[in-house]
Amino acid sequence: MNTAMPPLDQQVTFLYAQDAPACWAFYENLLGLPLVQDQERVRIYAVAGGRAFLGLCMAGAPRASANPRMEGGVCFTFVTQDVDGWYDYLQARGATIPKPPEHSAQWRIYHFFLHDPAGNLLEFQRFERPDWPAPDSGEF
Repeated sequence: MNTAMPPLDQQVTFLYAQDAPACWAFYENLLGLPLVQDQERVRIYAVAGGRAFLGLCMAGAPRASANPRMEGGVCFTFVTQDVDGWYDYLQARGATIPKPPEHSAQWRIYHFFLHDPAGNLLEFQRFERPDWPAPDSGEF
C-alpha cells in the first residue's frame, strides 16, 4: 500500500454571484483574466499561468453577510510582485478601489483590496517575508 501523498495538479476556487453576468464581465473585461471554460452557469478563469483557477457561479441565494471575515466568508488573493502595477492597471480601467496599496507590518505584506460586483473581497498582495515560497520553487 502506497502511503505517500498523491500530487495535486491544479486548484480551483469557486465564488458565487446572483448577478453572475456582471461578475463575468468584471473578471473578463476589468481584470482581464483568461476564460478557460464557459459552462453556462459557471465560468472558469485561469490565474497564475494556469496553476490555479477561479470559477464564478450563479448563486442560488443572496449573500448571507457582507463581512468576508465571518465563517463561510472568502477573500480571494492574487499574489503578485507588482502590486502597484495591478493598482494602476485596475484604476485605469475604472475599478473602484477604496484605498491605495499599503504595507502591513503585522503580516509583512504589501497589498490592496477591492470587491467584485457580487461583493466578493479580492486582494492583490506581495509577501515581504523570506519564508514565503517563490513561484515554481517546488517547495511544496
